[in-house]
Amino acid sequence: MTNNDAFVSLADVSKHFGSVVAVDHLSFTINSGEFFSLLGPSGCGKTTVLRMLGGFESPTTGEVYIDGVPMSEVPPHHRPTNMVFQNYAIFPHLNVRANIAYGLRYDKIEKAEVARRVEEALEMVKLPGFGKRRSNELSGGQRQRVALARALIKRPKVLLLDEPLGALDKKLREEMQLELRALQESVGITFIFVTHDQEEALTLSSRIAVMARGKALQVASPKDLYNHPVSVEVADFIGQMNFVKAQVMDVRNGEALLDTAGLGKITTSASSDFVRKGAAIIVAIRPEKLLLSAERGSDGRASVQGTIKTSTYLGDRNHIYVSVDGCEKPLAVATPEAQASGEKPLDRESTVWLSWADNALILLPHD
Repeated sequence: MTNNDAFVSLADVSKHFGSVVAVDHLSFTINSGEFFSLLGPSGCGKTTVLRMLGGFESPTTGEVYIDGVPMSEVPPHHRPTNMVFQNYAIFPHLNVRANIAYGLRYDKIEKAEVARRVEEALEMVKLPGFGKRRSNELSGGQRQRVALARALIKRPKVLLLDEPLGALDKKLREEMQLELRALQESVGITFIFVTHDQEEALTLSSRIAVMARGKALQVASPKDLYNHPVSVEVADFIGQMNFVKAQVMDVRNGEALLDTAGLGKITTSASSDFVRKGAAIIVAIRPEKLLLSAERGSDGRASVQGTIKTSTYLGDRNHIYVSVDGCEKPLAVATPEAQASGEKPLDRESTVWLSWADNALILLPHD
């Protein structure tokens, strides 16, 4: 086991389906009480990881540990886990109370205790009085809550959630995100959540594993993933990012002189090993870290001139796309709905200046 203090651990786990490698030497740990998300595009291996934790798939190599116990020889119904599926798997011939109690049928629990725990579960998911309703009388959000109650009534140590909000519309999905996080905090158990929605993962999680091609590219808190991605692939997947190619001209006293494709020659702090003289790297900057103005600033910030090509209205903000000589793509700039500079509105083909603070730049290895 990789960490004796970890509550859930994957130790060099791989899963092959014939010649297809779904999970490739995956190792990370999850602490007790965490809301931990597996984030990545379809086919990255995240659901396979969840199924191995639940015992529905067995690792080809490596081992899964839960609460210090290796799980390879433990069948699903004897593991301290329960799973909530994307389609909820609500039984249409049973009412809400019978659906929630279903997992207790073979546990030899007295009927009075089952009834008490069902009512407790209904209160937990904010469905008191819904016990007699049939599945066709429930909304999508209510069915999702029934599925959660059915999983939690078994009192698992780990709750596994396979994109359980995927079938909901955007508004209800956002409401359920808040409720799901509040529920996790109230019950205090470990939630392991699979999603391809990066905004959802950032909203819900205490930590996130960003996955691709069966590997974990980075495991970190939402804030660290957003502000300190370790690769172009992670930076591109978490939020919107501008990328500019650069050559390291010199490194001295923790600062690097860069010759960039579009931003000119800039000096910025650098501490990573890959930032060395002569290396090709990528400079990344978030749209909200770029400041847009009709005039060149006088505050000493680095700046570059460009031309507005198009803009996108997003309600509370605009994304303005600025073409800069030398950059392969227009740079995205996020501004408040009211023009950030306070000046008259800037039209398409207007000449503008972009500026940024030194600490806004993220240096990444050239993949």
